[in-house]
Amino acid sequence: LLNGTTYKHHLEKYGPQDKFGYKDFIPMFKAEKFNADEWAEVFRKSGAKYVIPVAEHHDGFAMYDTRLSEWNAVKMGPKRDIIGELATATRKHGMVFGLSSHRIEHWWFMNGGKKIPSDVQDPKYAGLYGPAMEEKDTLTAEFMNDWLLRCTELVDKYQPQVFWFDWWIEQKAMEPYRKTFAAYYYNRGEEWKRGVVINYKNESYPESVAVYDIERGSSKATKKYPWQTDTSIGKRSWGYIDGEENKTPNSLIDDLIDIVSKNGNLLLNIGPKADGTIPQEQIDVLLEMGKWLDINGEGIYGTRPWKIAGEGPTENPDGGFGESKRSDYSAKDFRFTAKGNAVYMFCMDIPTDKKILVKALALTGDPAKPIKSITLMGSQEPVKWKQKADVLEITTPKTMPCGHAIGFRIEF
Repeated sequence: LLNGTTYKHHLEKYGPQDKFGYKDFIPMFKAEKFNADEWAEVFRKSGAKYVIPVAEHHDGFAMYDTRLSEWNAVKMGPKRDIIGELATATRKHGMVFGLSSHRIEHWWFMNGGKKIPSDVQDPKYAGLYGPAMEEKDTLTAEFMNDWLLRCTELVDKYQPQVFWFDWWIEQKAMEPYRKTFAAYYYNRGEEWKRGVVINYKNESYPESVAVYDIERGSSKATKKYPWQTDTSIGKRSWGYIDGEENKTPNSLIDDLIDIVSKNGNLLLNIGPKADGTIPQEQIDVLLEMGKWLDINGEGIYGTRPWKIAGEGPTENPDGGFGESKRSDYSAKDFRFTAKGNAVYMFCMDIPTDKKILVKALALTGDPAKPIKSITLMGSQEPVKWKQKADVLEITTPKTMPCGHAIGFRIEF
């Protein structure tokens, strides 16, 4: 800690942590240019169907109007109900509103401040910094009850249809509180007559009662129950940092296709600035993804896994935190989804060969059967194809409808 670059940077720029601590950044967080409608419009244009802002992160600062802490964005910093404004704007633009709580991780998140001279040790700021325990310390009933109260307050005040949790709610002591929250939330959904769902990591909930979430990774196999990947456009951070390296639209589109083919959803993070604006480079990524979905969304939205997820030579890591080892997909990699009487096949890169060859759609063997028609989504050009005993052969279109993966609608 004492030799870390972040620690040294803080000393050089802001001074000792007992004179200038985390609380002193709050007045610098003004979000004076934040416009929830502008955010929601960008998300809508990106093709997003649901929006999940962070209501409270590990730091313990609530981004909403809460009765349970003075340390919140309504009373400090922006002096606005950020979550409330996003809830209204999200629904206005026709998307599903959810939110996330990382409150349980606050149990230990500020404990570094006990190892150096810092204002974490000042009782005046216990409402923000406390309890600053160690991860190995058993959670107290008081803290877990506070967690439950904060979560149910969020449910009642904002009526989210998705409630996202990070990994640490899996602690054994949390089991009765997890159950109590799930029962409360799902019963409230019944009262609202709207579908609601919890997102969780690891083994916090049974897979049949909530949606499993994989952080910065994916699944090699199709899962029985719907699941989700959460990742960020930024490769280095979830928040805003100078000099961020952002992922390309092409890589994110490929990840989206791969995830959806295996019964998953993609929850994609942006890192806004302290003034409340989204970096233009990240907006550009979102809008490019939206243009692709305008053409190919038919094969993404409302689809279900086909008999197989795909074929091709490229293999990527299974599970969380594997995306740094990810390989780019090629034009010989294919992914499949299904809806109604159609199967959608995505060629994961722009093909350069004269023929696209797909073994999974050969005339003989499982799962293929005789094809009636093939169309290229976003194109009026007739598709030339021949279904042989061992392979489906598609003549590569002369003109591509987009600069990323191309999608074919196949009817049997």
